Amino acid sequence: MPFRTRPDQPRNLRSLVDAEVRERIEEAVDFVSLDAIVQSRRVRGLPAPAADNATDRAEFETGVLAFLERLRGELTSELTSEQRQKLDDAARTGASPVDRLVTLQVALAKELPDYWQRFEAARVHHAEASGASGGERRGFLARLFHR
Repeated sequence: MPFRTRPDQPRNLRSLVDAEVRERIEEAVDFVSLDAIVQSRRVRGLPAPAADNATDRAEFETGVLAFLERLRGELTSELTSEQRQKLDDAARTGASPVDRLVTLQVALAKELPDYWQRFEAARVHHAEASGASGGERRGFLARLFHR
């Protein structure tokens, strides 16, 4: 019996899981990047970014790429050469640098049992480096999974 899926979703289990993991990673990276911009602007007394502002959109896209590169660096530093090769092969697909880095994150999520804990640590480092530390706010994972 096939899995119940929406018409636009893959039909086999492996593809379905990969698509769901990718969607969660994309949402999380978007959130981290937007949160860093908002917090940084708040600290500097600037207005929040606007979706229809080209400059704000460019800042967001730059932030997404920066965070994905930080994730790659932090999450792959302790991998074996075999693991790195496997991940490099997986990340060769993709039309853009962001797409390739997200594909790498999907592969890492499947490879590392503590992926989301490492993601959260990288998020904290990224927030501190961007001057947008969340400080007293709830952790990223708590906000993501307890809406």
